Amino acid sequence: MRRPADAKQSRPADVFFRSRWVEPPAGVEQLDPATLAPGFRAGAAHCGLKGGGKTDVGLLVCDAPQVASSLLLTRNASAAAPIRVCRQRVDRGAVRAAVVNAGNANAETGEQGVADAWAMCERAGEELELQPSQVAVAETGVIGVPLPVDAVLGGIGEAAASLSAAGAGSFSGAILTTDRWPKSCTLRAGGVTLSAQAKGGGMIQPNMATMLCFVQTDAVVPDPAAELRAAVDASFERITVDGQMSTNDTVLLQATGEAGAPLPGGLLDAVLLQLALEIVADGEGSSRVGRIGVEGAASVAEAERVARAIANSPLVKTALFGRDPNWGRIAQAAGMALAGEDLEEIGAESIDATELGADVAEAGIGLRLDRGEGAAHVYFSDLGYEYVKINADYTT
Repeated sequence: MRRPADAKQSRPADVFFRSRWVEPPAGVEQLDPATLAPGFRAGAAHCGLKGGGKTDVGLLVCDAPQVASSLLLTRNASAAAPIRVCRQRVDRGAVRAAVVNAGNANAETGEQGVADAWAMCERAGEELELQPSQVAVAETGVIGVPLPVDAVLGGIGEAAASLSAAGAGSFSGAILTTDRWPKSCTLRAGGVTLSAQAKGGGMIQPNMATMLCFVQTDAVVPDPAAELRAAVDASFERITVDGQMSTNDTVLLQATGEAGAPLPGGLLDAVLLQLALEIVADGEGSSRVGRIGVEGAASVAEAERVARAIANSPLVKTALFGRDPNWGRIAQAAGMALAGEDLEEIGAESIDATELGADVAEAGIGLRLDRGEGAAHVYFSDLGYEYVKINADYTT
């Protein structure tokens, strides 16, 4: 009945919107995900952070005359050097380029790490004839290891030489770490084009996840910060793999307005939710995705607290892995979240755990409390043998 997690090495590439929980707007046309939205180019190179000659430095640039952007970053108090650089030195509303390395998080590396992250912005700026403050920097990988900055800077030069309007595929591959497949799309709807590339597999818990996401569009986006915040709240902020908040979370939206039309309603939300669910499906060792919906809580905040307790419960996650409809574990986790509260006993009639035990890739679970009108949901991965193996051997 159980499928080994490592048996699933890739996802079907023919249909991007494949989750039943995603509702894209009508009339969306899928394009080649290697092709960026008009006005953007991307490239990649190998500098030695990953073994096997895999690309590990990516570069993304907007060539349009104007660009409006928004940059959302982790709230982790021990944020990595690239996050500190983006907070303090990057013009987050006018980002023209992004430089990324995968294999080294450049986190817990002190002032030298900050200097190295800024050097990446400077080198990318030199290659692209931009100010360093116009370049966002993102990094992902092992924490606490000094960045081999000279090698990375050399990789940036090579990535710049490879820039292409059809470079989204190479960029998407360069940003991966423990991911089993790339997560990307290029879509056209309502006269505008949107492309996006994301990565993430472990250390996934809001805010956002150990995830990087880059979105490009030629649409008119009057308030990128508000648009991105709303879409992230409904997607990356609603997922968990292992309950661990990353030091490096980064989401970048760039819009040129060259198409002269706005984003169709719901398009950005649908794209980010599908990418978020891809990250959960690709959670380290994951084989199934769950959705826990909590209703009847005293408040939305309480509903979310209960949902997160259930989604992060190792007992619930292993039940999801084993297709065991053990509703008692859901009741226990909900009661733990409400410890000290005056709570009526949660019985089987309040829990729908049917799909927990069903042979479906996406399992919906429901819990009804009789405390008010608050409701919330969280998407989560199962927990199997492969997660332990990946993380036990991560640096060794």
